[in-house]
Amino acid sequence: MATDPRDATNPIPRFPAGFLWGVSTSAHQIEGAVDEREPSVWDTFTAEPGRVKDGSTAAVACDHYHRYREDVALLAGLGVDAYRFSISWPRVMSPGGLDFYDRLVDELGAAGVRPVPTLFHWDLPAGLDWLERDTASRFADHVSVVVDRLGDRVNKWITLNEPAEHTLLGHALGTHAPGRQLLFDALPVAHHQLLAHGLAVRALRAAGAADIGVANSHGPTWPASKEPADLEAAAFYDVLLNRLFAEPLLLGEYPEGLGELMPGDVASDLKVISEPLDWYGVNYYAPTRVGAPQGTEIEFGGITMPAELPFSVREIEGVPVTDFGWPVVPEGLTELLTTFKDRYGDRLPPVVITENGCSYEGLDDQQRIAYLDGHIRALHRAVQAGVDVRGYFVWSLLDNFEWAEGYARRFGLVHVDFATQARTPKASYAWLADVLRAQG
Repeated sequence: MATDPRDATNPIPRFPAGFLWGVSTSAHQIEGAVDEREPSVWDTFTAEPGRVKDGSTAAVACDHYHRYREDVALLAGLGVDAYRFSISWPRVMSPGGLDFYDRLVDELGAAGVRPVPTLFHWDLPAGLDWLERDTASRFADHVSVVVDRLGDRVNKWITLNEPAEHTLLGHALGTHAPGRQLLFDALPVAHHQLLAHGLAVRALRAAGAADIGVANSHGPTWPASKEPADLEAAAFYDVLLNRLFAEPLLLGEYPEGLGELMPGDVASDLKVISEPLDWYGVNYYAPTRVGAPQGTEIEFGGITMPAELPFSVREIEGVPVTDFGWPVVPEGLTELLTTFKDRYGDRLPPVVITENGCSYEGLDDQQRIAYLDGHIRALHRAVQAGVDVRGYFVWSLLDNFEWAEGYARRFGLVHVDFATQARTPKASYAWLADVLRAQG
């Protein structure tokens, strides 16, 4: 059960001084105003029948582009230190597109909320392609334009969001934009995104920016059993979803056997990819239980896993699940962070949890409160175990367009009526505001 933070008998423990509390969103999921920017691969994808489960698009979404002042007021009322949002590359390409982010950053500053922009959160401009190496250089040019405009007021940056999911879902399995089903032929997409990250770090530092990180998704991989086939499948999955995207950044090398599958001069690229980071962002939702392939398609968490994959994702039994069907395992966050500390040692920079959240219906969202309470406590246990954690961002401020799920999943602390655009803070919003006041 979640505990009221005002309950003196069992308050959420205090985090170290200077700990950063925030919430996250992304441009394509909330901004709307698609006719006021260039198109993205997601606009193309959602225009195709059957791509989004409820047939919807993000043409309006939360209309944040026109209602950002109202949303910044919600941030101020919540009492967060920081707001993680993403900057739409297609909008930046449009005449006056950066003016919106100018206004947003100024509004955040006036409200005393630190802006933390993510420079790429899946909305690749239509016509660009992560299979092409040149896209990495184009991204670095985009980053230079953004930092030149906003760098006088922004002092914390995120290069990429979840390149693992963008590779897997968008290019290997085809359930996200751009909808390709390349399976392992999608590996160049991973490499070019990592290269784009390294080039972006260089562009930011050349402009005098500091406090640079990335937002990678990670979770523990649990073998379905101790049988050799299950252990082997789980180890492979861990490489694919965790180590493939962490080790080039942190160690300057790919896991064994993967480097030779990547395009170009990999050794030279890795020197760029492993540019030192000031902090390492982790998006955590749940562990994954993995076993040997079962020879059939598997539907898991809204994703169809084809039979030819060398692993199968299994249900984690005996734990609650969110409305999305994702298992609720707070202790997995502690396990993940302590594993990373043990695995990478002093090569792991300070950590920030850049996303953590859940999908539940209703305004009196006690299940979300319980979820956040459990995960914040699990994060504190990681701090006690010696992991240098510097911040925690809840996903998400607003109910939004949840990619291929459309508007069927509600992750927000604030309810959005998509017909009227009315915002209504949920019980979890008030609860988190109390947590933050108690944290000082």
